Amino acid sequence: MLSTRLRQIADALPLRRGMRVLEIGCGPGALARAIAARLGDGYVLGIDRSEAAISKAGALVAGAGARLEFQCIAIEDFRLRDNAPPFDLAIAIRVGAFDGRQPRVAGEARLRVFTALAPGGRFFIDGGDPLKEVPRP
Repeated sequence: MLSTRLRQIADALPLRRGMRVLEIGCGPGALARAIAARLGDGYVLGIDRSEAAISKAGALVAGAGARLEFQCIAIEDFRLRDNAPPFDLAIAIRVGAFDGRQPRVAGEARLRVFTALAPGGRFFIDGGDPLKEVPRP
């Protein structure tokens, strides 16, 4: 079940079939699952620094296939896997590195996001109506 707020966020994203999407701070994966359902043969990677959240997210998608994956890692430590294609879109909702709660990691976190995005890839955070696009540095 997707909350009204997360449904509004998913509806506001410029999603299209086949995209590769990175969700930062995915928690138990509700938004990642909703995005994956809209991408057809696309791919979603949800990351979160919380092992408990990633464990729950993984349990909720058991058997869902390889189009949706979860990884326990903080965004400031994230790197694309060897030979992995970059992402078309990144989304972060209530992530301290981007909303001012963790200023010491903000610069590195932002660098990691834009390094993981394809040329022309877009990055969105909450704080707009309902989203705000973060410009490339």
